[in-house]
Amino acid sequence: MKVMITGASGVVGSGLRRYLDKRGDEVIAWDRARVPIDDYAQMEAYVREHQPDVLFHLATASRPTGRENENWWVNYHWTSELAWICRQLKVKFIYTSTVMVYSDNAIGPFTPESTPDAKSGYGYDKLKAEERTFSQNPDAIVARLGWQIGNTVGSNNMIDYLAKQMAQHGEIRASTRWYPACSFVEDTAHALVSLVNKSPTVYLVNSNTRWTFYEIVTALSEKHHSHWKIVPTEDFIYDQRMFDGRVSIPELNVRLPNLP
Repeated sequence: MKVMITGASGVVGSGLRRYLDKRGDEVIAWDRARVPIDDYAQMEAYVREHQPDVLFHLATASRPTGRENENWWVNYHWTSELAWICRQLKVKFIYTSTVMVYSDNAIGPFTPESTPDAKSGYGYDKLKAEERTFSQNPDAIVARLGWQIGNTVGSNNMIDYLAKQMAQHGEIRASTRWYPACSFVEDTAHALVSLVNKSPTVYLVNSNTRWTFYEIVTALSEKHHSHWKIVPTEDFIYDQRMFDGRVSIPELNVRLPNLP
């Protein structure tokens, strides 16, 4: 399979690339330096040049350039153009969205039937991009992801966040009443590839079926021998879990067997 990836150097993109490389697939990383995201002609020519079987659109505005309304350009306009280009060139288009399309006021856990309600911020941008994706390309697939768990400090994932909290505050405050949507990067990559041949619609990708943030942080600390000072709280009360029986992904305790 020939695969093009936007955001190939990001957390999910890097994991997806490693997984595809192991499978022996041909991977093309989108080159933003070469192909401006606001030049339709160049974007179409780039996709036409490489002729991928599938395009995974993972990129976000993670490296700001100072452009006005940059988040909207990256999250919405670029997504819209890529969805249309893939439709015209008959390339499978898979767009990664976020659990944040559900606001903190939404009542989880969420299923494919749950109505997203984000009214502002990143979640709103991604929700509008989801809608635009299907308008531009009815054959597209949207995958809503939770918080990604990596294996090392130094990238934008849960481990990095926890290490920073410990370094800055000398402790990690972790709610015993928050059930976050999350999954290990490797499992997310496998799940995304499994969606390639599925029917066009929205899919929910999540490994956390029953554990609180406090339990997950404690298990990660033990796994990495981090000796973090973890303080249980009830500061955040929210069930953010996503359940979708159409998506095959291991539960968290496969990689974290010390979870209760």
